[in-house]
Amino acid sequence: MQQAELFVRYARLADAGAISAITAEYARKGIMLERSDENIIENIRNFFVAEYNGEVIGCCAIAFYTQKLAEIRSLAVFNRFTLKGIGRLLVEKAEMVLREEGVTEVFVLTLNRNFFGRIGYSEISKEYFPQKIWRDCTHCPKLMACDEIAMVKKL
Repeated sequence: MQQAELFVRYARLADAGAISAITAEYARKGIMLERSDENIIENIRNFFVAEYNGEVIGCCAIAFYTQKLAEIRSLAVFNRFTLKGIGRLLVEKAEMVLREEGVTEVFVLTLNRNFFGRIGYSEISKEYFPQKIWRDCTHCPKLMACDEIAMVKKL
């Protein structure tokens, strides 16, 4: 995969279908909650996509909780493109934008502690993020049996 053919950019409305397809692939495996097309469109300005040869092959989103705290979420790459550094590029783009916005702390809820550990995130109790719990987790079907790990990084 040549770097010139791969780039990360802000998502556009036309990318909503691809984002939905990528996240649905992970939702079917129980790795990620499914995002409806309406939710993706409503939040399109918070998404980034990785594009390779004109095809959207990965995505992630950011969510702001305070002026200093944000979350990186919905990180996914089509299976045929995994283990090629695309997830890292998406996270780096999101972190760059968060720094520009003045965010000093970013967190993730993940099943992949190794990936995030390699890029500087460390485990922390989910209770450290009550904003996340009240905004999103109370509506999650996994609320009473959550298997995700909270990880945080200072920017």
